[in-house]
Amino acid sequence: VVESAYRLQVPVIEELERGNNVTILSRILPLIEDGQVTGALVLMRDVSDLRRKDRMLVSMDATIKEIHHRVKNNLQTVSSLLRIQGRRLESPEAKAAIDESVRRIQSIATVHEMLANSGGDDVAFTDVVEPIMKMAESTLVASDRDIKFRLVGSGPTLSASKASSLAVVVTELLQTAIEHGVPQGATGGSITVELVN
Repeated sequence: VVESAYRLQVPVIEELERGNNVTILSRILPLIEDGQVTGALVLMRDVSDLRRKDRMLVSMDATIKEIHHRVKNNLQTVSSLLRIQGRRLESPEAKAAIDESVRRIQSIATVHEMLANSGGDDVAFTDVVEPIMKMAESTLVASDRDIKFRLVGSGPTLSASKASSLAVVVTELLQTAIEHGVPQGATGGSITVELVN
């Protein structure tokens, strides 16, 4: 490092690691007189604690992403088990209750999928609502009905707990809109979800 500073006649910064516990930040400033390097000022700082904290943050971030991924997978497993159970039921009311539970679980799993992909504790609510609308369109709308879904606005960024709660609310609202907002016998209609900050 000192040789580079002498040769290039510019300041050089380098971090030196000694094992897993010691990191030294060195800054070499060449002293130049009449275009020639006559010496160097070497500044050294122990940044071991900073680098240890950086590594911990990266490790925690990866752990949080993995937790969200596992929660999503577990919720999808529960959802699949409920669907299997629902196929064995005879009662239309019981089947409807199981289907509703599956949709609620899937909407919460959507939030955890977004959090697993983003790696943070917050999620853009638009990214949650879009897949929920697609899920509602594919699972709630009969094949003989042409109901168009439209999302307007960007919406806020929310914490995981708020996004999960609101995802269930949006799922319920979409179900209600499909069942009661489009008249029986109508072959088409439209449902608009508008998000505001």
